[in-house]
Amino acid sequence: MNVALILLTTALVLVIALLAAAGAGKLARLDGATYPAALTRAATAFTAVLTLATAMAGALTALLT
Repeated sequence: MNVALILLTTALVLVIALLAAAGAGKLARLDGATYPAALTRAATAFTAVLTLATAMAGALTALLT
């Protein structure tokens, strides 16, 4: 597989994870959460997106090989 495609996909997944984390943190603050609680929710969202992307990559690898 092309290395540039792998790097582009990795960068895209990281950007999506950061956007999801920022959105979760902002929504938590709008809901009245403290800054530490909002940061925890943002970190949880970031981790969840990365975990989902890893699981999807593993499943696709198993199907395509």
